[in-house]
Amino acid sequence: MKILILNGPNLNLLGTREKSIYGSRSFEDYFEELKENFPDLELSYFQSNTEGILIDKLHEVGFTYKGIVLNAGAYTHTSVAISDAIKAIDTPVVEVHISNVFAREAFRHKSMIAPYCTGSISGFGLDSYRLALQYFERMKPKKIGFGSNNA
Repeated sequence: MKILILNGPNLNLLGTREKSIYGSRSFEDYFEELKENFPDLELSYFQSNTEGILIDKLHEVGFTYKGIVLNAGAYTHTSVAISDAIKAIDTPVVEVHISNVFAREAFRHKSMIAPYCTGSISGFGLDSYRLALQYFERMKPKKIGFGSNNA
């Protein structure tokens, strides 16, 4: 099951940026841990600070991958274009945020992308990504075993 983790602006600075909010770990280090903890998922990772490049990536995988975990960063609160891209694709998207956006500035309380996402997870640090992957992992088709009532 192919899953893309897609990070938006400034998330390339994780581990060095505002450690009191985002922690001291780089996403690349955390991504290696995710790959170890989810061996049955085919995980890929992409980050861009550019809105159009994020949209291009959504279009590229949005009809073939089984899931997208998206932290759109500040574009969450401003980008009609990213919300339109999510609405246009078939692949389910889970919105994630490292911080609790509702405990921060008022402008962060509104998500332009949430209405088109399967769900939203925020406030659990980097574990917000793990929770989203657990959702996709549970979506995997279950094998019907011998003796099942689903025969």
